[in-house]
Amino acid sequence: MKVELRHNPSSTVARCLLAGGEPLRVESGAMVAHSSGITLQAKAEGGILAGLKRSVLAGESFFVSTFTAPPQGGWVDVAPALPGDMLSLQISQDRPFFISRGGWIANSHGVEVESKWGGFANLFGGEGGFGLRAHGEGEVVVGVFGAIDVVDLAPGEQITIDTGHVVAYDLAMNFAIRRAVSGRSIQSLKSGEGFVFDFVGPGRVLLQTRNPGAFAAWAGSATSSG
Repeated sequence: MKVELRHNPSSTVARCLLAGGEPLRVESGAMVAHSSGITLQAKAEGGILAGLKRSVLAGESFFVSTFTAPPQGGWVDVAPALPGDMLSLQISQDRPFFISRGGWIANSHGVEVESKWGGFANLFGGEGGFGLRAHGEGEVVVGVFGAIDVVDLAPGEQITIDTGHVVAYDLAMNFAIRRAVSGRSIQSLKSGEGFVFDFVGPGRVLLQTRNPGAFAAWAGSATSSG
């Protein structure tokens, strides 16, 4: 699979170019268009239990759409629900990634995605909790709210990131989740921040410049006040 991005960075669409007979797994509802001859099958990837874990725990759809190219090859265009950018993330056997809720859009054959616990932050309104572990060999297409920032940390280099802005991270990294103001829940609330990730390199972290949870809260407040 090869990925071509267009209309970025605010309304990006990813065109996934497939070889003859090559399958592509896509989040339900993320397909925009596809070339002639592409076949579609929708099922609970990995069985009913895996589908339930993906939908209930990881916040993804119960069903996964599999698009398969005809012998001459073809393409599938995919896009996230929220306005923003997209990125093709390379996955290898020795470099699995954790993808936060809502970030996964599609993946090539050879990559497996499964529900994984990502930390306690989601239980308190952040973006930790369950997400998806992507492992194997191939590419994963991720979508973000806003623009993408890619942070490559050198060995021993540290960075602190609000949980709502983390899209994906290298699972080989050392990291921890904590309150923004350590040990003080009230001070965290006063600061307007909840939970943050502390990452230590080497490794890669993907950020989104807008926080979906914060936007949802603002939209709900604006709607109710109106």
